[in-house]
Amino acid sequence: MSFDAAVHAKATELDLKAMKACAEAGSGHPSTALSLGHIVTVLLYNTMRWVPEAPRYPTSDRLVLSAGHAVPIVYAAAADLGIAFGKDPNALRPMQESDLMSLRDVASSIDGHPNPAEGFPFFDAATGSLGQGLSVAAGLALAARTDGIDKRIYCICGDGESREGQVWEAADFVIEHRLANVLPIFNCNKFGQSDAVSDQQSPEKIAAKLRAFGFEVFEIDGHAPTAIRDAFAESAKKAGEGVCCAVVARTVKGWGIPMLQTGGWHGKPVVGDKLRQAEEELTATRVGLTSALAGDELRIFPPDQYEAPAATAIEVPSLPEAMKSWDMLSTLQAGKLSSRKAFGLALRALGGANPSVWALDADVKNSTFVEWFANDRAMSDRFAECRIAEQNMVSVGVGLSAAGKIPFMASFGKFITRAYDQIEMGLLSGANLKVVGSHVGITPAADGPSQMALPDVSWFRSLSTVKDHRGAPGCYVLQPADAYAAYALTVAAAEHQGLCYLRVARPEVEFLYDDATAFELGSFQVLTEGRDLMIVSAGYMVHECNKALELLDKAGIDATLVDLYSLPFDREMFLDIANENGGNILTVEDNFGGGIGAAVSEACTDSGDAFTLVQMTVDRLPKSARSEQEILAYCGLDAASISAKAAQICGVAV
Repeated sequence: MSFDAAVHAKATELDLKAMKACAEAGSGHPSTALSLGHIVTVLLYNTMRWVPEAPRYPTSDRLVLSAGHAVPIVYAAAADLGIAFGKDPNALRPMQESDLMSLRDVASSIDGHPNPAEGFPFFDAATGSLGQGLSVAAGLALAARTDGIDKRIYCICGDGESREGQVWEAADFVIEHRLANVLPIFNCNKFGQSDAVSDQQSPEKIAAKLRAFGFEVFEIDGHAPTAIRDAFAESAKKAGEGVCCAVVARTVKGWGIPMLQTGGWHGKPVVGDKLRQAEEELTATRVGLTSALAGDELRIFPPDQYEAPAATAIEVPSLPEAMKSWDMLSTLQAGKLSSRKAFGLALRALGGANPSVWALDADVKNSTFVEWFANDRAMSDRFAECRIAEQNMVSVGVGLSAAGKIPFMASFGKFITRAYDQIEMGLLSGANLKVVGSHVGITPAADGPSQMALPDVSWFRSLSTVKDHRGAPGCYVLQPADAYAAYALTVAAAEHQGLCYLRVARPEVEFLYDDATAFELGSFQVLTEGRDLMIVSAGYMVHECNKALELLDKAGIDATLVDLYSLPFDREMFLDIANENGGNILTVEDNFGGGIGAAVSEACTDSGDAFTLVQMTVDRLPKSARSEQEILAYCGLDAASISAKAAQICGVAV
């Protein structure tokens, strides 16, 4: 059998299995899957260097399916090849056709879109929220290059998907960083979900855009086996010369089945009489393209052997040790440092101690102090400048995490909000992401609300209310109040396997703690013990609450101050302290509602006990102000306002 005939035979076999799996599930995207039958066959049965029994082998080529709805065609190949899968990574088993027929069942690892954390480790990231896959591929490629591993990262994108801006953020990134080991493959089947794609997403336009970005583009018939194979082989050769390539494949949605090519079949299974008709049409297509099934021109090429480097002990210096070693003794002695600078110090210290730590920046490294990591020659190869493209930055981090790295991704907290979808997809992927938002709350003052992170605590806190695949909180929201807390929580975030959001601020603030203070995820600190009222805050606002304590003391009110630096937190211990303060709680935060106050409210109501809770948040739209104190007063969050509210709870006039 010729190569063309062998691929046609295998592709139609996989097409039929994918179509039947969608029919069994009662949902799915068989028409899109059929448009990729030949490309997936050539990749998995000829081009990629990999082994089905070890889908995450370190030197194996990778496939990122950005067009995640087409996944039934990959599942069909997985069942045919016996790709190892399963929820327990230590007890994977070969996938079978019966597993394929469990597509989308709640008890199955075969999810409706790629979802590696549910038990399909062939994929590196959850995809299906379109536009993110090429960024993930770039992260995998960065890690491979730094680790000295010669592997190719193939990424299949849709033509309609290419309207997403993140696709072109990723294209920029791939070219800038010369990631020739990434091969974007655009599946141009001309149809989106509801209609034909725009002319702006035609094969010609996509190819022209890619060339304008700097790619060498191969335009092929996506159902011509030899053309597909040759494009992949030539792109690999070019990659060896440092040339970034891309493939634009003209395909047919519902290939091989005329009935499915009439439109209106996106996301619809073929069932009943229509399924039988589709099988007949696909069989007729196969007969017309293949000869007798004798011989086999398809074979899988194994990856290079890999020996993991020896593990080394990880010892991170303390904050005073780090500051002394980097000529900051006078700053240490002054006892004042912003939490963003302490984060920068901790990141550099972590980079020196742990070769798995990476730093990603969105063109603000001189403000977040990620530049201290980037400018250190010992770790600069683990820094990636992502520029003003936060969505791409986060998805690159997902790729790095899949390669075993610990990516810290920093930008202004306000700009991180652009990447909420990408962060959530990272959580679904089981990615080990550390997101750092600087310039949070209203203290950027003069820069105004366009630079202030205000809804971020609420959003990240919502992720903290679910359990991740490991049984831990979906996210830890960390708000350090001083340099010691910021340094320690950065280290703690790196040690935690899972998503963390570290919120650091611009103002220089006095030290509240010392090197002997322990900071644990899920805990808090009691700064001052009282009996009349518990004031709860975090981050910069702890300092303002400290000022309010002095005013309350003059009024005869004995208040407790709790630094609730972590969400979630130990509820039982927290409520015990609240009860010691008469059940009176005042929460203070310089962000919109839904954050600390909401978390405390839920803890109180779930306990069933009686508490008095008052929340102070940013409840009006902020604007520019010339100082932190001006904007705090404008938003009713200065020490005077806090003490007045606390006194009101206690029934005392101040």
